[in-house]
Amino acid sequence: MLNRLLSIIYILMSKETVTAKELAERFEVSVRTIYRDVENLSMAGIPVYAKKGKNGGISLMSQFVLNKMLVTKEEQNQILTALTSLQETGAFKEKEITLKLADFFKADSLNWVSIDFSDWSGRRQEMFETIKEAILSHRILSFDYYGQNGVMNRRMVEPVQLLFKEYTWYLSAYCLEKQAMRLFKLLRMKRVEMEEETFTPQKQEEAFEKEGLCEKKDGEGCEEVGEDSIQKDNSLTRCTFLIDQSEAYRIYDRFEEEEITVLENGDFLVQAYFVVDEWVYGLIFSFGASIKVLGPDNVKEEVVRRIEKIWHRYVQE
Repeated sequence: MLNRLLSIIYILMSKETVTAKELAERFEVSVRTIYRDVENLSMAGIPVYAKKGKNGGISLMSQFVLNKMLVTKEEQNQILTALTSLQETGAFKEKEITLKLADFFKADSLNWVSIDFSDWSGRRQEMFETIKEAILSHRILSFDYYGQNGVMNRRMVEPVQLLFKEYTWYLSAYCLEKQAMRLFKLLRMKRVEMEEETFTPQKQEEAFEKEGLCEKKDGEGCEEVGEDSIQKDNSLTRCTFLIDQSEAYRIYDRFEEEEITVLENGDFLVQAYFVVDEWVYGLIFSFGASIKVLGPDNVKEEVVRRIEKIWHRYVQE
């Protein structure tokens, strides 16, 4: 009976008026039982009433939802938008709940964003699903990981969250081997499996309190020395590039507007701050002959050294 009474309240919130016959058919009871339910609800303080006549039926007072919810129309829209966004990330799949709330608020569910975690081939979608499930259910993840030196090792971690930074997906996790928080680049993770073993987030919370939001990347920004890893200096370095105007289509994709100066001849002078690591050199070489490093000297010298190494590789052939 209690479930029926609650269901009747929900139906009345969704629709302005419902006939006793409709409710009786839905719950497979008599019309008389429905009227008895209406009387019980009214006695319990629910402002429900029955109206006879051509357009009659059972209704709730129009202000009931607002009085009970104590949220404004704008707040209702924000709730619906947030739930819709969570559905897009895959963290919240109960679409029916969002639809019920939309009915409850008498509003439309606005699907304002679309997020696809997979690559264009769709091959990484399964990995994202596995990682998401492991995070939400607090289960150990295991995977083969290629470090910066190209050596592959099997890792066991307690996953915390997926992180998208600098055009790259990372997994933030507590590494059971290193006994510390680490960032793992998803592109280097292979054969990802969710184990049966579960964990409690206590160690992760302690690591966060001790280390803060750890930017130490396993194989990214670290040098492997035997079984230990030494973190490089992560201070930002100001780099200055001269980039040919032929690369205009890429400039504004990669750099912020305030970092770019358009020269009189149409070329670009770019001044930006980076953690100087392999990613930065990869960025520089991606521009090929269209870029010249103006500073700092150590970055310019390293680029020259790598160019000479490439040259000797081809000359030796």
